[in-house]
Amino acid sequence: MSPRPAIGFDEIVGVAAPGATEVKTAGAGPAGRLPLTAEMLIERPSGDIFGWTQNAGMGWDPRELGRPQYLMLSTQGGIRAADGRPIALGYHTGHWEIGLLLQAAAEELTALGGMPFAGYCSDPCDGRTQGTTGMMDSLAYRNDAAIVLRRLARSLPTRKGVLGVATCDKGLPAMMMALAALRDLACVLVPGGVTLPPERGEDAGTVQSIGARFAHGELSLEQAQDLGCRACGSPGGGCQFLGTAATSQVVGEALGLSLPHSALAPSGQPIWLDMARRSARALIALEAKGLRVRDIITDAAVRNAMMVHAAVGGSTNLLLHLTAIAHAGGLRRPTVDDWTAVNRRVPRLVDVLPNGPRNHPTVRVFLAGGVPEVMLHLRRAGLLDERVLTATGEPLGKNLDWWEGSERRRALRARLEAADGVAPDDVIMSPARARERGLTSTVTFPKGNLAPEGSVIKSTAIDPTVVDPDGVYRKIGPARVFTTEKAAIGAIKSQGPERLKPGDILVLICRGPMGAGMEEIYQITAALKHLSWGKQVAVITDARFSGVSTGACIGHVGPEALADGPVGKVREGDRIRIVIDRNTLEGSIDLVGHDGREYSPEEGARVLAERAPRPDLGPDPDLPDDTRLWAALQQAGGGTWGGCVYDVGAVTAALGSGTRR
Repeated sequence: MSPRPAIGFDEIVGVAAPGATEVKTAGAGPAGRLPLTAEMLIERPSGDIFGWTQNAGMGWDPRELGRPQYLMLSTQGGIRAADGRPIALGYHTGHWEIGLLLQAAAEELTALGGMPFAGYCSDPCDGRTQGTTGMMDSLAYRNDAAIVLRRLARSLPTRKGVLGVATCDKGLPAMMMALAALRDLACVLVPGGVTLPPERGEDAGTVQSIGARFAHGELSLEQAQDLGCRACGSPGGGCQFLGTAATSQVVGEALGLSLPHSALAPSGQPIWLDMARRSARALIALEAKGLRVRDIITDAAVRNAMMVHAAVGGSTNLLLHLTAIAHAGGLRRPTVDDWTAVNRRVPRLVDVLPNGPRNHPTVRVFLAGGVPEVMLHLRRAGLLDERVLTATGEPLGKNLDWWEGSERRRALRARLEAADGVAPDDVIMSPARARERGLTSTVTFPKGNLAPEGSVIKSTAIDPTVVDPDGVYRKIGPARVFTTEKAAIGAIKSQGPERLKPGDILVLICRGPMGAGMEEIYQITAALKHLSWGKQVAVITDARFSGVSTGACIGHVGPEALADGPVGKVREGDRIRIVIDRNTLEGSIDLVGHDGREYSPEEGARVLAERAPRPDLGPDPDLPDDTRLWAALQQAGGGTWGGCVYDVGAVTAALGSGTRR
């Protein structure tokens, strides 16, 4: 494309287009009359009445203004022509097509006698911001968006219920936090679905490693160009793997906020649009029954969601998000001990990208039966509370009874075999088959002298070829310490003397909430997964991981380096020992030597206590003030293990304490 000549001053301020100056100074306004009564004019707030004026002004038939009002909130992004062409791009495929869901739901609400309203708070793309300063806004955005969505809901005080439509990593958790906080309203969540995998090529997770593979000669320029172009097999939906977006959809359904078998539907297809229409019906039905969010999101529902998270092998980011949803709903926040207990009881049952072993895309999980199919297995094991109410207005047990004998289940499972030659029971397995296939429980929470408050690893996703025959991952290696993601990825891509080598343990610090907004570091974990030697490297960090991250990657290390955590005292070349028992879900990360000297974890703790923090510790110079404020507020509210939430009571107490001092 040849460069366009520079735009001149006259093109900006020059002669207006023909007719542009023929400005109208008054309009006829809507025909008809508002159906007001004398009682309304005397008793109702002026805002309610002026709202009708606005509704008529926007074109709604004045005769129909007495209909019950329902609000649809979404994370829609971009401007999409009717034929799907982009007029202005969104940030990601996840919010590109959800306007179609909104239209289908709005039409259904109208047909059922309601009056639909729509409001928006779009969301960023964690894939797009990997390795950039944009990632420092990612987790903080979740809290801010939840606030905006709640404010939008309260700003339509005449709404009878709220339909939340969202898809991806931060927008969907924010939506669930917002809905959970609207405790006295009827609410239904509509998940935005998934993108199809390409017929030929790599998925959207694998393709994010093309830079590192090219740097090491494992991919040609032409291959990178081709694979990078084709990774999204369809234009809408969250990525094809069970990352944070897909896991959030699963958890939303497991909580009862979404209709049965709505998570992971393929975006743009008839079954996806049908789900939006049914969700609109469910919202009206819930409101008619007097059922509110507080009746659905309960402590028992949160426990069920934790069970399903473990069974599917979900993203570790949901340790933050589900905890935040519980807090928003006024419930007890799950603790590390709660998560550990769940993962010890619940086997992983789903073979899906990125956990393996065969790495089926999420659309196959949907066809194999999705969340209700997983729940059938959990019910047989006695792991679910079937009494909880759901978005259908009925208890979970009734939903599962329907699913087990439904024609929908039979037809979609048959479709999976016919279309892809895959048996549905090889995607969502019984516990016995899962054990035979080598699936292990999902997460482990290692402690040790480098993480006295804990850390997390998706232990089920460690490459099995580096796990000992007894099911334990053991590694001792030299620390390679980095305080910026740019330096770390530079060492991974390098072939010079500073390069990362097989056997190293990459320690990335100052990337927690105080240092960088607790960024995701998927460009690092993706590179290590897809480089031929990457499985020989382990990662320890106070940052987070993308839900598609796999391997021996330990994150959420607490305390973080900038909160005086011992991980901030690790030196280049320190000997670190990692032990992750995938059977008992116990683990440790410890300093065990330096300069040719070896010592026990206890002695390592004493060495760390005596060391001064590294002189290069500090927040990222590009950390926005907005994120610094978020970091301080979430720390007062319980920090990482508390869900990174704004706990108003704790924050105001801290501010009051500071004032008194």
